[in-house]
Amino acid sequence: MDAAADGRAARDFLATLGVGDLCEGTVTEVTRSHGLVVTLDGFPARPLGTVGPLDVSWRPGVPAEVRAGQPVTAEVIAVERGEGRVRLSMAATENPELWAFLKARRPGEILSGTVASIQRFGVFVALDEGPAHPVFPGVGFITIPQLSWHRVEEASDVVSAGQRVSCAFLQFDTWNGEARLSLRATRPDPFLAFADGLTVGQSLRGRVTRSLPAGVLVRVADGVEGLIRQARAVRPGEEIAVVVAGVDRERRRLVLSRHEAAPDAP
Repeated sequence: MDAAADGRAARDFLATLGVGDLCEGTVTEVTRSHGLVVTLDGFPARPLGTVGPLDVSWRPGVPAEVRAGQPVTAEVIAVERGEGRVRLSMAATENPELWAFLKARRPGEILSGTVASIQRFGVFVALDEGPAHPVFPGVGFITIPQLSWHRVEEASDVVSAGQRVSCAFLQFDTWNGEARLSLRATRPDPFLAFADGLTVGQSLRGRVTRSLPAGVLVRVADGVEGLIRQARAVRPGEEIAVVVAGVDRERRRLVLSRHEAAPDAP
């Protein structure tokens, strides 16, 4: 079979697969960095399946025990037709109850639980409903930006271990087998409330919060910051007069410019 025909055959085969399908196959190669390469039953021409290192098993030591030639059963977590491959999870077949629970969740759904662990990269939440996670302290996870509409330095500034929380479901993280959650989505967005009363050219006062390569951020209201591009001679903590140069409500962006005092009349 020539390369063009092989490519068409692979695409046709991948078109029959969908996320959540169970596939069987044989491990063709084991790599330390990329996990397993799998030849799928139904397409023996070449390997199309990959199992990432974290998707092999939740049980410690199992990935190291997998060998080339071993038959495996795995769940489809992504079909990458353009790349000619399918991402698989063997861990999903170890925890069908967890996978079924997470696949049944819908964006915006409110899930309640208890803060189980606070880490520098986010917060684990033990959900009231559904099974426990086989590895992590909780099935739910909130990244630092999703804790609050305000800029957060430490997760412990917003929540504490044992605290009850209700969060909006964002997505099923198939890589970690967890529910990505948002605490801030359950609370009013201060940017949108403030932006409703803004007009381009309006004068405001604010305090410089930090310098960025693109300019400086200025806090003009509680939870609302705007960017002044290429700002000079201003320092964090300084209070300055600014003018609204642009408001993007969808992307939650406020563009400001320096308010230059008019020269004294002669």
